[in-house]
Amino acid sequence: MTGVLPWQWPRTALPPLLAARLRVRPEDFLVEEELPFTLTGAGEHLWLRIRKRGLNSEQVAVALGRAAGVARRDVGYAGMKDRHAETIQWFSLLLGQRPAPDWRTLPPGIEVLEVTRHARKLKTGALSGNRFVLVLREVEGDPDALAQRVEAVRQEGVPNYFGEQRFGRGGENIERAAAMFSGNVPVASRHKRGLYLSSARSLIFNEVLARRVQDASWNRLLDGETVVLDGSRSFFVAGQIDAELIGRLARHDIHPSGPLWGKGEPASRGAVRALEDQVAARYATLATGLAAAGLAQERRALRLVPRELEVTWLDDATLSLRFGLPAGCYATVLVRELAEYQDVGTGAPAEA
Repeated sequence: MTGVLPWQWPRTALPPLLAARLRVRPEDFLVEEELPFTLTGAGEHLWLRIRKRGLNSEQVAVALGRAAGVARRDVGYAGMKDRHAETIQWFSLLLGQRPAPDWRTLPPGIEVLEVTRHARKLKTGALSGNRFVLVLREVEGDPDALAQRVEAVRQEGVPNYFGEQRFGRGGENIERAAAMFSGNVPVASRHKRGLYLSSARSLIFNEVLARRVQDASWNRLLDGETVVLDGSRSFFVAGQIDAELIGRLARHDIHPSGPLWGKGEPASRGAVRALEDQVAARYATLATGLAAAGLAQERRALRLVPRELEVTWLDDATLSLRFGLPAGCYATVLVRELAEYQDVGTGAPAEA
């Protein structure tokens, strides 16, 4: 249906400066969640800080629920993490006053690092962000040119695409979303339904962003722009693009935004709205299905500015990247602006 594999959306700079291999080992892709609040240590929900390897978050949630004897719906986690990585993330279980089970019965690849209590379940998206440490191996390229590019990324950010893992192998989640919306393939699993809805939304957003990367407006404010506040879901429609707004954009206080499609109309106006409507019309099956599913129209920043980006050469062919990203953003979209990489863990290239 798409005609485009997810990792083929355009970069801001071509050709990439480096060639490299990513996730040669699971520990080459380390992710650690950051919570926006402090856990109280008391309550009916048992919270576990887990180090996982070789499993995705849903598989860990199922294993924890089975070990604790609680229904899957009573297990919470904030964000889906890839199995081709080493990740540290939080899970919650509704245990009431029952004691914690013996976690030594958990499958290999799950290590309990910390246990505490809290009054509420961990909800999807309840993160302030994630910290990453990535290692690129067999790197070829010019270190001096990379240093200049990294500085540009610090100043300008990168396009805030949804990563390829959002769409399934070869973009198969989009096909499944279209089949679900058409009624040809009923989807009983709540988890799978959520995956397909998210994939459909992500495709429309990425297509809007790709067009704005192509016309170099992804990090600029246009007439009719809906502006997102940094680190927030709050947005407003910009009126006249004046010096104050341009200054806030330069300080990374605000960002241009694209649509997370749902019922109703996007908040954008003018030429921005016309572009978003064109993309939604191209993917009418997905846009109509998302509206019928009752999802609200929301906004997402087009620009992603990494926090505390550090680049270190471990040797002549090995590169370490350390940085923080807001919740819901993808490390691979930063990497693809620096390198044409082969993702050994998933087998996917950044560019076909």
